[in-house]
Amino acid sequence: MPLSLPDLAYAKDALEPHIDATTMEIHHGKHHAAYVSKANDALKGTPLEGETDPWIVCKKMGDLPADKQTAVRNNAGGAANHALFWSVMGPDKGGAPSGSLAGAIDKAFGSFDAFKEQFATAAATRFGSGWAWLYADPSGKLAIGSTANQDNPAMGKQVAGIEGTALLGLDVWEHAYYLKYQNKRPDYVNAFWNVVNWDAVASNAKAAGAL
Repeated sequence: MPLSLPDLAYAKDALEPHIDATTMEIHHGKHHAAYVSKANDALKGTPLEGETDPWIVCKKMGDLPADKQTAVRNNAGGAANHALFWSVMGPDKGGAPSGSLAGAIDKAFGSFDAFKEQFATAAATRFGSGWAWLYADPSGKLAIGSTANQDNPAMGKQVAGIEGTALLGLDVWEHAYYLKYQNKRPDYVNAFWNVVNWDAVASNAKAAGAL
């Protein structure tokens, strides 16, 4: 089986009022679905055709023929980024992390409030379209960064400007928030904290060797 559109683990209106149902329906059912379809098209005839994990495609993108790399970068990146995005949100979530993740965040950034401020700055100051990330660098240290368009840390520093394993990602393309928040990206970033699934983020951090 090739790359596929993952089902949401919650209803499209489950993140209301912070992320509206109409945006979720369009964002997941149209935008994410299009990235998956176009990524599969771009991978046809390459050694990665049929790969089911978009993160593996992102990591191995440099092994593809040069004429395939831009389409794969944009669309497999979109498939991977959105799959993570849906998984680190949920209804009745938000608040603050606990346990080893809370300790790691305090150690890396000074406090949870300092982490939120740095992450929000990364999201708000990303010019144009892109993503803000909490990621584990290759040494396993927590870091904050942002990438343009559908780039992500798995693509490596030469491509994305940062390198490592994505743990938490926030989509700051206008299609992620414009219906509800118009041009007020900082309001959308603030609302995001109400839906973050910290258990999922902690699981990602453990898998990356960051905890």
